[in-house]
Amino acid sequence: MTIPLVVGVDGSRTGMEALDWAVDEAVRHGVPLHLLHAATGESEAPEVIETAALRVAERAPSVPLTSEVVQDDPAVALVDRGRNAFALVLGSRGLGDLAGMLLGSVSLAVAARADCPVVVVRGAAENRGARFERIVVGVDEGESSGTAVWFAYREARVRGCPLLAVHTWSRRPGPLSVAPPRNWYAPQATRRSPAAVLDDALGEAAGPSGEVVVTRQVIEGPARRALLDAAAETDLLVVGARRRQGHTGLQLGLVNHALLHHAPCPVAVVPQI
Repeated sequence: MTIPLVVGVDGSRTGMEALDWAVDEAVRHGVPLHLLHAATGESEAPEVIETAALRVAERAPSVPLTSEVVQDDPAVALVDRGRNAFALVLGSRGLGDLAGMLLGSVSLAVAARADCPVVVVRGAAENRGARFERIVVGVDEGESSGTAVWFAYREARVRGCPLLAVHTWSRRPGPLSVAPPRNWYAPQATRRSPAAVLDDALGEAAGPSGEVVVTRQVIEGPARRALLDAAAETDLLVVGARRRQGHTGLQLGLVNHALLHHAPCPVAVVPQI
């Protein structure tokens, strides 16, 4: 049995936007869709699920659909379902989040703890569809990029669109009192060049030659700015997240936090396997 794409629904506007995105994603990949509404002590849960199910039926009646209501903390329930999910799809903010928040607490918690890819659906309506016909993936020097690149290739393949792979580096370390950034390329023979890092990451995930058109972009400068700039003209921004030694969950890092809060398009956080 094909594992489902799980989408968290709560009746909020951003939740409905995430639902629409998840329906289209389920159609692209030919996977079933599972609606999950989790809350503690709420009496409107059946209505929330019914409204969401009707919206799915109107948008894509052929998509296999299941649903459930769970009396539990939403982040806990979503992370639990993510252990057997194609991916988790969430809105950027829910009903319970404070006005003015850039990213809801549930979305951030799930992105930091889930075992499967988490897509936080962000941006204006024109940036949540297929306007640009391009996927962007951020490639790190470490091991966290492998599954992210594979996920990005898969998304570009089913959409029939090109993939832009972005890798950033810094020529000089910061002040003497600050340790050099992890991706600083010192002039040592033991370090791979930025271009080699990018080529190695892409080579491991590439499918048959020509199946996905890939553009490589090596940028000297902050990863946050480079990826936000690239996100301005992409349908989906994909980043990796590494496992923390001795802890449960992922290390999202400052760059991923910034992207989840500020990207103008949906962001997929893909955990390192």
